[in-house]
Amino acid sequence: RARKGEYVLYEMRHRSRMQQMAKVYTVDMREELKNGNHTILSGKLQSLMEERLERGEQIILFLNRRGYSGFVSCRECGHVIQCPHCNVSLSVHKGGKMVCHYCGYEQPKIRVCPECGSGFIGEFKAGTQQIEEMVRRRFPQAKVLRMDMDTTKKKDAHTKILSAFANEEADVLVGTQMIVKGHDFAKVTLVGILAADLSLNVGDYRAAERTYQLLAQAAGRAGRGDLAGEVVLQTYQPEHYSITCAADQNYVQFYKQEILMRQMLQYPPVSHILGVLVLSKDEALATSFADELADMLRGTEGLVLLGPSEAPIAKLRDVYRYMIYGKSAEYECL
Repeated sequence: RARKGEYVLYEMRHRSRMQQMAKVYTVDMREELKNGNHTILSGKLQSLMEERLERGEQIILFLNRRGYSGFVSCRECGHVIQCPHCNVSLSVHKGGKMVCHYCGYEQPKIRVCPECGSGFIGEFKAGTQQIEEMVRRRFPQAKVLRMDMDTTKKKDAHTKILSAFANEEADVLVGTQMIVKGHDFAKVTLVGILAADLSLNVGDYRAAERTYQLLAQAAGRAGRGDLAGEVVLQTYQPEHYSITCAADQNYVQFYKQEILMRQMLQYPPVSHILGVLVLSKDEALATSFADELADMLRGTEGLVLLGPSEAPIAKLRDVYRYMIYGKSAEYECL
């Protein structure tokens, strides 16, 4: 809309006090595996953490958990199993099958990578608690705080953790996306982004955009005070444009790549998309009604139909859920 002149585009080209943007190192975790490092902390990140702890500076370790344990990828070559029809990752369901939540395509869960033949293929398993334990083992001298859904359940827990870190009562803060949303810690000079590409594989056409947003926000936490900042961005897909553009902190280049993908696949904002959610406590009734509704919509001129397929959460509170998607360049078709 800005390009069309409908909106005025305002850009922030500098930080508030003209601080330098953090230097970003992209680490290919496939190479770490080849070099015998089977942990989630790369050699580069560990060495920079050692430096910061010696200097009395602070560290944030951000685990990008969007898409956590929902897709299958290869740790050796980075290949992610995708739907052949929709350009989104297949999601793992119970019963050993992988499903596309847009068109309903299914295939059995695989045990060997179809690209490189490696057996290092499966779902991502690490969580914030495991990372906290790993940091404590590797750096016993460090004081570590963890901030996630488990540690913030109690009243005011969120504020207490952030205040303790701001008051320099801890050296390392480990957490999920809640720790990278606009916080300003002057002594944080290192941010480690663990599993940067997890959110690329959530089975959603907006995955690349949301990944870029998260990574740009996370990188922006380093070097906000007088000390220069560095970021280690760990990934199995270092060549993906959302990763390279986030590392370069180049939104315009990301936009150019992403809008091209949206045009090719006819996703918003280039096209319009409608999602219809079918709910029933009777599974047979839910599937038959979803099929019937899809047959009715299939004849609509200018409408591309995807599905019906199981919703991302296929059953919730004993209610079965199915999705139908319709895409059209003309809003009236929907």
